[in-house]
Amino acid sequence: MSFQNPVFIPGPTNMPEALRRACDMPTLDHRSPLFGQILQPALAGVKKVLKTETAEVFLFPSTGTGGWETAITNCLSPGDKILAARNGMFSHRWIDMCQRHGLKVEVVEAAWGTGLPADRYEEILAADTNHEIKAVLATHNETATGVKSDIAAVRRALNAAKHPALLFVDGVSSIASMDFRMEEWGVDAAVTGSQKGFMLPPGLAIIALSPKAQAAVESARLPRTFFDVRDMMKAYANNAYPYTPAVGLMNGLKQSCDMLLAEGLDNVFARHHRIAEGVRAAVRAWGLELCAQTPDVYSDSVSAIRTPEGFNATGIVTHAAAKYGVAFGVGLGEVAGKVFRIGHLGSLTDVMMLSGLATAEMVMADLGLDIQLGSGVAAAQEVYRSDSAIASKEAA
Repeated sequence: MSFQNPVFIPGPTNMPEALRRACDMPTLDHRSPLFGQILQPALAGVKKVLKTETAEVFLFPSTGTGGWETAITNCLSPGDKILAARNGMFSHRWIDMCQRHGLKVEVVEAAWGTGLPADRYEEILAADTNHEIKAVLATHNETATGVKSDIAAVRRALNAAKHPALLFVDGVSSIASMDFRMEEWGVDAAVTGSQKGFMLPPGLAIIALSPKAQAAVESARLPRTFFDVRDMMKAYANNAYPYTPAVGLMNGLKQSCDMLLAEGLDNVFARHHRIAEGVRAAVRAWGLELCAQTPDVYSDSVSAIRTPEGFNATGIVTHAAAKYGVAFGVGLGEVAGKVFRIGHLGSLTDVMMLSGLATAEMVMADLGLDIQLGSGVAAAQEVYRSDSAIASKEAA
């Protein structure tokens, strides 16, 4: 691999130099007043990115997986019933975590490449007249398949069924890259991490809990110590932490939120959509297909690209790394060896993406696939030139 080349994996993402420098800071006494000048702006910035005024944000030294565990252990009790759909590797892992915690999970199986079945959720919730289901799990962006699901539709299903279950959303590969409306969608627990849309190194689990979820914390009986948000809340009141925080990462998060908000969230989402559209145009030009089955579920942060039957897609990833020093993502779970993934989130530009597409073309040609060099790049260029022209006219 080469440190000079950008990565095209769905996380960790490329880091702007300003954020790398923000994380690389001298040791600071986290019990001094200076710490509050990092902590409070970071919390406030995350709330703005999530589009919430009422949720409480918690920052744990962990990853998105730790964020899942935070949501589960702080809001639920042993034996609680959970509703979840399995439509990819990361929804599967969240289901597995719930089961390991002694929760009863009703699993709706969905084809990998499809979104969450909100209509099926509504049927199950409406039939649960005793309200045994305590939480609904929803993966906003299934990183393994490049599939985005409609969280607003899941909320509508809960409302239509008049069901009081909590709505937990995995936004690890969507938040800060695609529009996320915690308040409007009635999300009770939103989970993400530092290493994707926030463009930072791994190491922070970022969780937001709605007032309804915060109320559930007091009666929840699953064990929690490190991830106990009650301890965190007590510490926050004094601009402190219940244990040693990852100060450098939190300083990076503070600046990341500033960067995202300065660009404008709508502009951030439009940039991700434009870059993704260029990748999708390239895939069509190559004569290949996405794992995502329909345009309404296409992800703007990662594309999983199917290769021809009998071809091991993992070879594309290993060859790209070995010969060209460029990182793409491998297929996971049911699509292992059937897809390779191009991440297009975080600190990325049209021009950077063109270099990734050009590399993918060289790799596929090297491995004997019927790919015309330049075809995908040209298709993406047309998308980027067209959108740039529109943006230039609007600016004028």
